Amino acid sequence: MSWQISTFAELMALESHGPDTFVGVGPEYPWGRVYGGQVVAQALRAAATTVDAEFSVHSLHAYFIRGGDFDEPIRYEVDRIRNGRSFVTRRVIARQSEGAILNISASFQRSEDEADVQTQHLDQALAGPSDIQSDNDMWTTLFDRRWAQLGNDEGRSAAWLKISEDLGADPVMHACALAYLSDDLPTDAVYGSHPSHERGDLDSLIGASLDHAIWFHRAQPVDDWQLHDFSAHGLRGGRGLSVGQVFTTQGLHVATMVQEVLVREKR
Repeated sequence: MSWQISTFAELMALESHGPDTFVGVGPEYPWGRVYGGQVVAQALRAAATTVDAEFSVHSLHAYFIRGGDFDEPIRYEVDRIRNGRSFVTRRVIARQSEGAILNISASFQRSEDEADVQTQHLDQALAGPSDIQSDNDMWTTLFDRRWAQLGNDEGRSAAWLKISEDLGADPVMHACALAYLSDDLPTDAVYGSHPSHERGDLDSLIGASLDHAIWFHRAQPVDDWQLHDFSAHGLRGGRGLSVGQVFTTQGLHVATMVQEVLVREKR
């Protein structure tokens, strides 16, 4: 069974199944498993549903435990770890019939009027989205991609991404949308640093996302173009690390993302 999901809002429309328990579904994906960004975004949505509106997510840390089946609903169980005056912490386990497929911890902060310093900056050498054609080989219509630097290019993968629909003013929807997009590029950067890339033999590799982290610095509309710029930070023991920064077209630093990727040569 597969579900017809034509908008991001439909993807985030979780059903309540008892106290702090939610169920989500997704579309069929060409590679046969659930897209990791979907599960992270839905888990964040479930967590945010249990948090007062004056708190905004500032970080999440996720472990991909096993691949999810697109033809089966996903159950999200939220654990209210702590409700503090400044910070709120939630843990979410995503389950299917075979067991847990994802575990995330998410932290939410009440807005504070403190110093605002930006030390990371947009690479001005990269073309802007208005100068690039959209990718015609997309696996979904929920977002648009324009490559600023082609994937698998010397361990760097950079593209302008945006959700295709108008998300409105709900900050939770924009945070979930950023989480959804965050899983699109990091594997490309790691694959680009592998010796098989130099040999032109990427088909010899198999891989999967292992763990994933996002730090949300500044809330910005994700239905506008944002640059996701990932670089590989080495390979060891079948694991590669990819670190990315997200910027608006005006150069505002939106988020930092880190993903560890399993990379193995087929035997």
